[in-house]
Amino acid sequence: MDRIRATSARLLPPPGLPRVIAYQSAMVAVGSGSFLTGSIVFFTHVLGLTPVQIGVGFSVAGLTGVLSSLPLGALADRIGGQRSWVVGALGGALTFAAYPLVGSFAGFVVLMVVAAATDSFANAGRTIYTADAMPAEDRVRTMAYARSYLNAGFTVGTGLGAVALAFDSTTALVVMVLLNAVVSLLNAVIVARLPAAPVVRHDREVTGSRLAVLKDTPYVTVAVLLAVMMFHSVILIEIVPLWAVTHTDAPKPLLGVMLALNTVLVIGLQVPASRGADSLPGAARLIRRGALVTAVACPVAALAGWTGGWWTVGALLLVVLLITATELWFSAALWFFQTNVPPAASRGVYLGAAQTISSAADVLAPVGLTLLAISTGGWGWWVVAALFVGCAVAAGPAVAWVARTPRIDGLTPAQAGATGPAAGAAPGPAPEPVPGSTAPTPST
Repeated sequence: MDRIRATSARLLPPPGLPRVIAYQSAMVAVGSGSFLTGSIVFFTHVLGLTPVQIGVGFSVAGLTGVLSSLPLGALADRIGGQRSWVVGALGGALTFAAYPLVGSFAGFVVLMVVAAATDSFANAGRTIYTADAMPAEDRVRTMAYARSYLNAGFTVGTGLGAVALAFDSTTALVVMVLLNAVVSLLNAVIVARLPAAPVVRHDREVTGSRLAVLKDTPYVTVAVLLAVMMFHSVILIEIVPLWAVTHTDAPKPLLGVMLALNTVLVIGLQVPASRGADSLPGAARLIRRGALVTAVACPVAALAGWTGGWWTVGALLLVVLLITATELWFSAALWFFQTNVPPAASRGVYLGAAQTISSAADVLAPVGLTLLAISTGGWGWWVVAALFVGCAVAAGPAVAWVARTPRIDGLTPAQAGATGPAAGAAPGPAPEPVPGSTAPTPST
């Protein structure tokens, strides 16, 4: 019993804002998980769209992410993280409520564009608010708890989506979509009631040009590195299952076991895996570690194409374990870069620039990785492994370049941290101390 209580205590976020954000993440994930589970069936059977039309809609949504991330990030800087988060959540609620009313392909594309833009805006606001409201030393840990709870909520949501599909009725599918709209609306209310973050002063000379961030070559270089590292998620979710089905004798139910294994590991290990992501050298170590682990996973995946029976099952499960380790370490490093490297007054612009690069890479990753890993019959896995070895080698020098180079506000990360809570912040309402933390929320 004591061991169960101790385990529960480790999984429970600290009281105060970290716990609220974690619970909020779980709630949103219940809605998104249910929608993603049944969305394709809803689009085809309720809206009457063809597979090609659905694919075009998703492609347009992806292009929207590439084009809108930077301007929406700049807007989030101007109006504040919390307000951006609320507006994005309200936009998402309205979008989901409108899906059942779509009567044409053009209307579907418009809603996909709006959904992509509001989601990008909400995510930028969420990150900005978390960075502004939490002490620097607690930001990554707070986001780690949120990620764990998000996965737990997503698991529940996929179950609800499966139930909706089991009814095999239009009504059940519409209810599933409207449930997500209600959850998004409730999310907006919860976010609006969160404690106000410190007011950040926006220097017009710094934020006046949205493209100024692109002149921060070291940051852009690391953003490209992180975008390539994100390929691990495509490998885990798309490439490995496709490889298992087309080039191994693995039983098809194993695909569900692989996904479940990844989810359980993220729920239980994301918080402890985030230790060490409290500095630029620490983040570089986690990136290097994660890159090397996926580099090892690639030839193991290739090996599964030559084995049989339980050896194949074991090899594929080992691949999932290794890439999940990359996911855990990489996520922690990414959160540090998102919240602690950009200037406080320009976090949205920096997030937008990084998201633009990541979205562009997302367009290339599925096709490129499929051609390498699947179409080559297996030898391409070694090319993918070499790509991640390159990321491991580049991580240290790239991060060191960021550390010694000023951002667009003229300060290096070390100098920005040394300026203390007043850096980049204007006098505003004093934030409430976060229970369970060692210090009140600083105004960074």
